[in-house]
Amino acid sequence: MLSIQGGAAFAKTLFPTLGAAGTTTLRVTLAAALLLAVFRPNLRRLTRADWAAIAPYGAALGLMNLAFYESLRFLPLGLAVTLEFLGPLLLALALSRRAADVGWVALAGVGIALIAPIGGQGAHQVSPLGIVLALTAGALWAAYILAGGAVGRRVPGSTGVVAGMVVAALVTLPFGAVQAGPALLSPAVLLSGLAVAALSSALPYTLEMRALRAIPARVFGVMMSLEPALAALSGLLFLHERLTGVQWVAMGCVIAASAGIQLKGKKGE
Repeated sequence: MLSIQGGAAFAKTLFPTLGAAGTTTLRVTLAAALLLAVFRPNLRRLTRADWAAIAPYGAALGLMNLAFYESLRFLPLGLAVTLEFLGPLLLALALSRRAADVGWVALAGVGIALIAPIGGQGAHQVSPLGIVLALTAGALWAAYILAGGAVGRRVPGSTGVVAGMVVAALVTLPFGAVQAGPALLSPAVLLSGLAVAALSSALPYTLEMRALRAIPARVFGVMMSLEPALAALSGLLFLHERLTGVQWVAMGCVIAASAGIQLKGKKGE
């Protein structure tokens, strides 16, 4: 999580040069190249049916990154991640059979209401467009989770993930090429993009796979609920983005809701 959010904070510093779309393209394309180099999957063995499952997975991944980075033009990193979390949270509710989970989502709704710009002024004002973009990224995150499950059942190992990242790169490429143009090929920009790709994709993917082998998935999910707080910390340390007290309370509501909805099953499961 520290790697992902540190990478996102670093990526935001590239916006003046590349724009949000150009930065997204650079990150996703170089991440695909890194994963291809590390895992060396045989993509030629994938069937047409495999690609039919991988295509929506990769498209959701690419558009999710694009919407999220666009939201960072208008929102502090911590708030953008908090709003994005609503997507998987509502998905967890849709897949849940526990009545108590409705209460957790209601708590998240309180958090979102506190973030909303109604009555805000000056430093307290939050961009409505930024909120829409972050929530769109959350919806695409939920779609990515569902599509990823289908890919995981059909294509074992890392092949499906790497192929999905390649599709994501192809989806984002037109947006980045139009916005950033030749700047994408600048050696200094490519080096910075490589750092973003490693921090935001290649390194965390590897660490997550190792973590999931060592701890139960439920524990992993609860720990991931801390991501909005770590995003806010990265924004504060690297981008000097300060949140208001109300915004910290809103983030706490979403973190508590995310952790609560992940606490499924009996103790020890």
